Amino acid sequence: MTLHVEFEDSGKPPQCPPNPAYPDGIDVDSSGGRLPACRVKLPKVVTTGLFIVRCNVCHKAVAITTAGRPDDPRSFTMDCKR
Repeated sequence: MTLHVEFEDSGKPPQCPPNPAYPDGIDVDSSGGRLPACRVKLPKVVTTGLFIVRCNVCHKAVAITTAGRPDDPRSFTMDCKR
């Protein structure tokens, strides 16, 4: 699979302080251990918004929210729809 990431910026600044337990962000995995699966690194952002992750092979798409904080998702893994 080949994952493509887009960011839709809400233009709003962070509303809450970050969780100090995750100073380097979190890894989000929606694959549930199913294979095949692909992982993509998410860019750091400073505003709230949505990451739209799409697979160029199976056309599965997922939206991931971001709060513009250090504890936001830093990677995303998803399984193939086929």
